[in-house]
Amino acid sequence: MEREWRERHPGTDLVLSVVTGSRAYGLQTEGSDIDRRGVFVAPTAAFWRLDKPPTHLDGPLEEQFSWEVERFCVLALQANPTLLECLWSPIVEHVTPVGERLLGLRTAFLSGRARQSFLGYAQDQFRRLDPAAPKWKQAMHMIRLLLSGRHLVEYGEPLVRVGEDRERLLAIRRGELTWAEVDAWRAELTTGLSRAAGHLPAEPDRAAVEAFLIEVRRAAL
Repeated sequence: MEREWRERHPGTDLVLSVVTGSRAYGLQTEGSDIDRRGVFVAPTAAFWRLDKPPTHLDGPLEEQFSWEVERFCVLALQANPTLLECLWSPIVEHVTPVGERLLGLRTAFLSGRARQSFLGYAQDQFRRLDPAAPKWKQAMHMIRLLLSGRHLVEYGEPLVRVGEDRERLLAIRRGELTWAEVDAWRAELTTGLSRAAGHLPAEPDRAAVEAFLIEVRRAAL
């Protein structure tokens, strides 16, 4: 599949591939898929044309969604939870020297806006849940997202591998907790994330990220 992907997108280089989702969180079950996310670099000359390179692509690996490096950086600077967790994934399947530099730069993407970003994403999931017939897997991931955001604000990195909360989260997925219990945990975590004392900078290090991107573009000429 990777060879076909390269033939369809000549000059494009996959620089980072990580596993996300349940297997990265430690919440996988027997039937869990392997969710992959990647970062690729499009050849610089392709940006000189009227038709620009894609900002994202499916592949090149199975069950993978990949962002072009500039799009990845823009979203990560906005404290997008999905992209920040990619940078801290415990399962890195493929990484080039460019990918290593991106991982080494990951704290440059962090800022105080992560608090509202994680809260907002969790609240969006909460609004889509029906208390009368909740989708328990979605409810589990809503709680996990709040746990990750609180850990990020308090300790400077998102909580990807859930650790000691694993069994309680899986109990939600199995429908073993009542909606009232799940909602009470959600409210507790929401309050905790809203009020947590953190030491994240007010703004990300945009200059460092931009310097990295310029270096990447020059190397891809």
